[in-house]
Amino acid sequence: MNKYFKHKLKNLLVINKIVVVHYAEIEKNFTHQEESHDFWEVVFVEKKNIFCTSDQKKINVNQGEMIFHKPNEKHALIADGISSPSAFICTFECRSDAMRFFENKVVKLNKNQIKHIYEIIEVAKKTFDIPTFDPELKKMQLLTHPTLGGEQLIKLHLELLLIDLMRSMTETEYGNKIFLFENELGNKFVSDVISILKDSIYSQISIEDICKKTSYSKAYVFKQFKLATGKSVMEYYTDLKMKEAKKLLKDGELSVKEVADKLCYDTPNYFTKSFKKINKMTPTEYKKRVQI
Repeated sequence: MNKYFKHKLKNLLVINKIVVVHYAEIEKNFTHQEESHDFWEVVFVEKKNIFCTSDQKKINVNQGEMIFHKPNEKHALIADGISSPSAFICTFECRSDAMRFFENKVVKLNKNQIKHIYEIIEVAKKTFDIPTFDPELKKMQLLTHPTLGGEQLIKLHLELLLIDLMRSMTETEYGNKIFLFENELGNKFVSDVISILKDSIYSQISIEDICKKTSYSKAYVFKQFKLATGKSVMEYYTDLKMKEAKKLLKDGELSVKEVADKLCYDTPNYFTKSFKKINKMTPTEYKKRVQI
């Protein structure tokens, strides 16, 4: 009997949650206060143009263009005071590494890509009770009788739109030669975390701080970092501090207490305990050995 191979399908990106879907004509004097949140936001301008701020930089988004606001980016929406633009606004959670491709991007959509936006709008209207444009809306309510599979269709059309955009921006007749593949994206994530840790050798940083800086969950940070390095984030961080401690002790200009203070350890005793656990000797013993 022939054996069949079941190919496990890889997901380039996955939309985990939808926050808000909006489509509205925006008043010509509309100005929204700058905000930030821990999920993505896209703004597609269907007619006219609109100004968007991105970390205090003002960007003119023209008709047919979409701007991406990454998690924790400060941004705002401002009409030009002359015309009333119409725009599609969608906020969503996506923790896939591939989404980093869209950081700081404004892209022009083609007709097929715009069709996905119209599909999202139509399905959203049949799935959620979406009020007239409300920039303060924090939660969409499901209709009493939503359309069958509506939530999944919104997710799928948004994923298709994003993948189509990636392909249109990176594909060549010889295949995809530009876009970062999954393992490279994973390596970039880990290198980003390591850079954050190295920048924090002379201070203190927590897992929560790292999650906020990278816009990923604790579970994702733990898993990806462990897979790549074989160590937890904090184990790696301690190793970096200990390597720096050995350099400082070898230089001989600082006492053990001063080294502990410089590396932001709460007490010299805790520093000594951490040092001995990794180096099998106390900082004092190490200092005497390297200065003989």
